Amino acid sequence: MHMHHPELQVSYNATGLRQAYAIPRKPQAFAIQANMASGHVFATVGTTKFDLFISTLSCQKVLRALRARGYTTLTMQIGQGMFVPPSGLICNMQVEYFRFKDSIAEDIQRADLIISHAGAGSCLEALSAKKPLLVVINEDLMNNHQLELAQQLHEDGHVHYTTCTDLEHTLQHVDLHTLKPFPPADPHNFTDFLDSIVGFKNQK
Repeated sequence: MHMHHPELQVSYNATGLRQAYAIPRKPQAFAIQANMASGHVFATVGTTKFDLFISTLSCQKVLRALRARGYTTLTMQIGQGMFVPPSGLICNMQVEYFRFKDSIAEDIQRADLIISHAGAGSCLEALSAKKPLLVVINEDLMNNHQLELAQQLHEDGHVHYTTCTDLEHTLQHVDLHTLKPFPPADPHNFTDFLDSIVGFKNQK
């Protein structure tokens, strides 16, 4: 995968991006919003904690990788985590965080890229909003149904996924513009989709 396309290096203005992205790579792709004109990244751990994810995402190497892609702001929802990330202007990125809100719908709508843990609920919110989604797997989980979910969504072209170890490299090389929307954005269908992957209905 290549991060930069020759036709995208001419200009980062809104008109240039719309013209460049008007022709998808594959006939079936896409209605995903991947406009970096405002350059905002939203990261979420949902209702849990994932300190390694937050500490990796807020380190200078990863912030520089985000800035190199044209992003300028990062908001992190850190949940119950013990690690408190730095905030302010870091590596020319404006960084902020919060623990919980009644709703993160506004943060999702504002985002040009969502980087999320692999929880089904968080993935559903991002996919429903038709936002480019990069899923970060928690390799410390024992029964890693989250990995199965991320792998299947990736195989179907809806998300990219990575680990904390590979996050910087993924951000340097991933092509977000090949992603396809997840149809339809229906929680009931998503539940059936989860069942088909990890067999929740068959588990006692």
